[in-house]
Amino acid sequence: MGTIYVAKSKTLQAWGGDVGLGKNLYKLGLTEDETPAERLAGGFAGVTDWEVVKTQEVEGAVEAELLARLGRKEKLVDPNYYPKVKGATGLVRVDLMKVENSMRIRIALETNQEPKLLKVKPADIAQYLINNALG
Repeated sequence: MGTIYVAKSKTLQAWGGDVGLGKNLYKLGLTEDETPAERLAGGFAGVTDWEVVKTQEVEGAVEAELLARLGRKEKLVDPNYYPKVKGATGLVRVDLMKVENSMRIRIALETNQEPKLLKVKPADIAQYLINNALG
């Protein structure tokens, strides 16, 4: 059994804003034998300040398949295009409008009422990414 995780780095998000990718960059990954914090502790994409936002246990998943599924909905960062993240797979550029629309639909279906004001939080983004990767 593996663990799918979503993590964020303030340094990488600031870099993304500087190079035109936007500040909503997240890392989606799958780990089998170690915790996500242990896997990211050594550094990933040239930064070491990773913070795990959300994890979920999954069975029989392959990281490449998860990223391919997620790539249908969200924009994956090409690790060969940006020298800073060379070889770093699993970086996702998140569109907050898609996350908000997904939350609105889910809440409307659960409560039969349209939500008035939504504020997208990192935990909501993480759940959105996990659901689309598994879905």
